[in-house]
Amino acid sequence: MKMSGQLKATTPKEYIAALKEPRRSEVVALETLVRKAAPKLEPFIYSGMLGFGPFHYKYASGREGDAAKIAIASNANYISLYLLAIDEKGYVAERYADQLPKAKVGKTCVRFKKLQDLDVKVLTALIKQTAKSGFAG
Repeated sequence: MKMSGQLKATTPKEYIAALKEPRRSEVVALETLVRKAAPKLEPFIYSGMLGFGPFHYKYASGREGDAAKIAIASNANYISLYLLAIDEKGYVAERYADQLPKAKVGKTCVRFKKLQDLDVKVLTALIKQTAKSGFAG
């Protein structure tokens, strides 16, 4: 099943080029923020989304796969920022929900309409925390 934020792009540059304004500018600004806050996370295309920090996971059950530490999806009505991070306190993204009141925040996803609606300092802290935290499914 293809999600609406997935595009047929093979490189981050192609993903961004496929977007129309004003969404393209929003995604470019978010991509710039991720690259600055987590420069060690390599950009790539993950499941048709703009991903950062590829990693391989394997569950105790034997199920395994590949994922991105952080991913950006441009959906019809909002942007999704996926943050696959968990630590001793739980899911990292959930802890930032109160500080991002104009976003819908779940365990590993922050959804918002406009980047300008979010506190960039809080978002930067969330991205940095995600980059240094582990992931367990």
